[in-house]
Parts: sequence; structure tokens; C-alpha cells
Amino acid sequence: MESSASHLALSQRVQAIKESPTLAVTARAAKLKAEGKDIIGLGAGEPDFDTPQHIKDAAKQAIDNGFTKYTPVAGIPGLKKAIVNKFKNENGFDYSDKEVIVGVGGKQCIFNLALALLNPGDEVIVPAPYWVSYADIALVAGAKPIIIECGIEQGFKLLPAQLEAAITPKTKLFMINSPSNPTGAVYTLDELKALGEVLKRHPHVLVATDDMYEHVNLTGNKFYNILNATPELKPRCIVLNGVSKAYSMTGWRIGYAAGPAYIIKAMEILQSQSTSNPTSISQVAAQAALDGTQDCIKPMVKAFIERHEYVVDRFNKMRGLKCIKAGGAFYAFPDAREAIHNLHAAGKISAATDMALSEYLLEQVGVAVVPGSAFGAEGYFRISFATSMDNLTKALDRIEQALL
Repeated sequence: MESSASHLALSQRVQAIKESPTLAVTARAAKLKAEGKDIIGLGAGEPDFDTPQHIKDAAKQAIDNGFTKYTPVAGIPGLKKAIVNKFKNENGFDYSDKEVIVGVGGKQCIFNLALALLNPGDEVIVPAPYWVSYADIALVAGAKPIIIECGIEQGFKLLPAQLEAAITPKTKLFMINSPSNPTGAVYTLDELKALGEVLKRHPHVLVATDDMYEHVNLTGNKFYNILNATPELKPRCIVLNGVSKAYSMTGWRIGYAAGPAYIIKAMEILQSQSTSNPTSISQVAAQAALDGTQDCIKPMVKAFIERHEYVVDRFNKMRGLKCIKAGGAFYAFPDAREAIHNLHAAGKISAATDMALSEYLLEQVGVAVVPGSAFGAEGYFRISFATSMDNLTKALDRIEQALL
């Protein structure tokens, strides 16, 4: 038997955080499937499309050309140039190559940003529902996540008065994610301007905007981030993005960030001591994605729009669920508080929690969803509709039955 002393050896840092719940749900669904159970997994946040052919070809060419050595830590010049051009042409932002860094996925960029900026005692404002890793990454850096609840009643979006009330002298960073994972909520230009006005009054607060789902646009409305709304924030704003979702390149692990040169340099120093450069071949593939035709995004988004309509419509017809339309990303985030109450009252679930609901759906009808509490929103659950319409139809039929 292990001695208790072996457990004491772990750092407080790692004990303060948990495994990514979305990855844990996906792993559990895969395990049950491998055991022969009929499971439909709606947990994973990745497009069900293959990486476009011209991007794969660029990677194969890179291997054949022997482009398999170390690269500069912050990214190859060609990819950095492609990122600079992307920001200029698509977002209207002017950055130099010294203000851009390439990371091993968007997650590493956020991790490096937190470690470069945050000290113990610093506060990070995170609107909830939030992407699972924001709060835990802040904790790893020794900071304190300040979670602000933004429920379905306010369209899952932070109100300026809430932001104002949360800012203290200890606030170091404000995280904003639009389109949002897990809700798909997208801030309008006016909403961003209103938040920008608050931030202008507090010059000690840095802003990180996570735009990973920028191109998964379900409405066709023009995309804006907070810098479009309030350009004055540029000296204290870091823009985070990547190729994972737009080009179906989740496993290639390429994210990128742009911001003030001194912050980007600090992130590069951290990266030089952790992973060194992102994979050389993936960088070439990412450059091909950004430099090449953007038409490859269209069929994917078209499919997501169709699935989104179907899923939201179905959820709103189910007993005890309420679901609002998303503006972007490929998630639905139904309010299941009434359904949870009904199932608990009927003795079908042992506790009135979203965790009990997700266990029930997995055990009883073989559908894997992620409980809302993983995203700081108890009483909801998230499904990804980045799966076939056939899978969605079957899964939603099962959920409907389970909620009767």
C-alpha cells in the first residue's frame, strides 16, 4: 500500500487544479465504447472534418524537404508573417513580428501569458460560463480567479456593471472569449464598447481576448473583438487565436498570440524553457492554412449552422430544457435546471446537480455530455454539435426519452 507521505510530495500548484473535465468526459466515453457499450460522445470540442488537403500537403512537403529541425522558439518567420497579415487583413490590427508568438496550441499561449503576468494574490476576472482551463491556469500561476456569473437570462454575456463591480486594485487580467466556449455567445460591437469604457477607467487591468472560434460564425454577422471596439486598449491587450477550430487542426497544436512586445518576449522566454519551438511541420501546415484559400472553412461552417438550428430547436421542445441560439462556435448550452429538478423529484437521479444528470445520461441512455459546473455554471450542460447529423439525431432522441 502506498504511504501517505508519497502524496505529500505533490505541489500545492497541481493539487489546486483538476484534470480538464471535457477531456475526462471524452476519455470516459471512449472507455465505455471500447467495452462494447453503445455510446454517443458529445463531449469533444473539435470539428469532425478532416484537415483540408492543401494544408496536409504542405506538411508532407515539409517532411520531405527535411524541415524537421529546431525552429526559432517564437515561430518560423513565414508563419509569423502570415499571422501579422491575418491580423491586418481580417481584424484591422497592426502588429510587428516582435509582437507575435506561436505556441503549442492556444492553451500554451494562455498558460505562458498567465505565467508571464500573474503573481500570487493577483486577481483574474473570468465571466462564467467560461472555458474550463481559464480558472485553473490562473490558479497554476498563483493568482485568484474571480468568477462572475452570466446566466442564460443575460445571454451568457458579461454586463458592464458586473465588470465594474469586480475590478479591485488587485485585478491584473480580464479574460474575454467571443465566440464563447461553452455557450457560443458572441458580443456585439456595442457590447464590447461598453465593456471597453469600463476598462478605460482602470488602466492597471490587462485584457486577454480569446478569439479561437472567430471563423466558426453561425450568423454571418461581422466578427469584432474588444480591440475593434476600443483601440485604446492595444498597449494592454493580448489577442489569442489559433488554427485548431477554423481549419480542423486540433491535433496539430498551433496557437498564436499578439500583444505588446515586452509581454510577448516574456512568453517566449517561458516557452524557451518549456517546449522550445512548436513542431516545425505543424508550423508549415499552419502557414499554409493562413496564407492559402479560406474557402475550406465554408462547407464546415455551413454544416455547423444546419446542426445548430436542429439542436436548439430540439432542445427547446424537450421537457425541462431551455436553449438559446449561439452566434458562433459549435456548442449548445441548454439550461437544464428544471429537468434536473424533475428527475430528482422522480427519484431518477440521487442529487439535484448537473453532474448527476450527466452521469444519468451516460449510464441510462449512453450519451456523453459535459456538465455545466465544469464551466462554472451549475444546472446546465454542454454538447458539441461537431459530429454527424445522424449522431445528433440519435443522441437527442435518447436525451428526450431520458427526460420524460
